[in-house]
Amino acid sequence: MSGRPLYDVGLRRRAVGLYEEGHGRDAISCLLGVPEGTVRKWLDTYRSVGMGALTAMGTKKTVYSFETKMAAAKAVADEGMTVPEAMARFGIASTSPLRKWLRAYREEGPEALRPKPKGRPKGAGAAPKEMTREQEFERRVQKLEAETPT
Repeated sequence: MSGRPLYDVGLRRRAVGLYEEGHGRDAISCLLGVPEGTVRKWLDTYRSVGMGALTAMGTKKTVYSFETKMAAAKAVADEGMTVPEAMARFGIASTSPLRKWLRAYREEGPEALRPKPKGRPKGAGAAPKEMTREQEFERRVQKLEAETPT
């Protein structure tokens, strides 16, 4: 997946124009030859954060704070807010991240929405700490005992 939008900006703008003229999702879908689900996502994005976010789709990835993720997931899961309402209230440009947050929130709780540490975990490639003299002797004894036949 390249992160590049499948449909160009002009088509998304045209969909919004048709929506503003009073056409429904099904009609827009037929007129533009775009799946109804795609039109629904475009219109949800347009209604929640405006034309700017709709035309920027696929060009940049928005990073949301833990507090925003938590508030949005809680509003939908616990308070009965709809996904489009939460998108509009919290300025979320797409349903995809919100649905991921909801799944994580429901399955693992609020802590699942905290940012994960980036990079390789420490320890695997780290040099061993210096052993004390006592630990060194213990290691040598174990090695000699392993070599000695019983």
